[in-house]
Amino acid sequence: MKKIDLGLKAGTDPKQITDRLQYAPEVFEFYTAETDFTKDGLKRLAEAIEQVKDAGISQIILHHPMRYHGDFTELLTLEQKMPELYRFIEQSTLDLLQLAYDKELQVLVHGSYSRQTALFLAQFDSLEKATAYSFKRLDHFHELGKEHIMFENSISPIFYYGESALDEQILAHDYRLAFDTSHCFIKWQGSEPKLLEALTRLRSKIVHYHLVDSLGEVHDSLELGKGKIDWNAVLPLLNEQATNIFEIVLQDQTDAKEQVASYEYLKQIEQNSKL
Repeated sequence: MKKIDLGLKAGTDPKQITDRLQYAPEVFEFYTAETDFTKDGLKRLAEAIEQVKDAGISQIILHHPMRYHGDFTELLTLEQKMPELYRFIEQSTLDLLQLAYDKELQVLVHGSYSRQTALFLAQFDSLEKATAYSFKRLDHFHELGKEHIMFENSISPIFYYGESALDEQILAHDYRLAFDTSHCFIKWQGSEPKLLEALTRLRSKIVHYHLVDSLGEVHDSLELGKGKIDWNAVLPLLNEQATNIFEIVLQDQTDAKEQVASYEYLKQIEQNSKL
């Protein structure tokens, strides 16, 4: 059974970093934003990474920014339609990968987002063509990042987990995968069997988990134990070699108590399973 990591998430705000480091996490995920990709922003990010490494944390993930000028950084973006957004996605990923190669880190990129997907899908003649283009972009970044990049599942019609044919297609591309439990659960409207099937089918290629609870209806990012996911069933299916964080919505971004409570909840289940 996988040993559960105390994995915490923060931005580059010094108050957030100080808060997370007090718990001595084993895994630290930086949630980057558009402002981190100016010259000064990249310098601050590099300094924040060194601060976390100096605290003895070697397992660090850099989460690609979600938005640029209000638009989601959707890999479906066509250069000829939205050139500025396309260039930002490209350059910001390259910037993160440079840090990853230099400092032995990992970069996480979303295969898709759900909130603006319809806008991007409208630029393609069919879902099949959009999916093919999505894989083309994923292949591009996979080749650039190699062992330093992973791709996270969405709840959109693009790059989601739990449908056997798409899962097998993803496996055929040999991507390193990040698995968000809530995204898969929500995609299948709270279907526990679908979540467990996806965890099992993709397990060998999963290198990182976002352990998040949900009611299975909308994107709610709940503390573990406050949603409908059966963590007793999930825990034995996790890849023992993968890292994890608890990507929970916080009441206060400078206080990770909901993330820590989720860790403690899952550790209790882990302990009970050994009795």
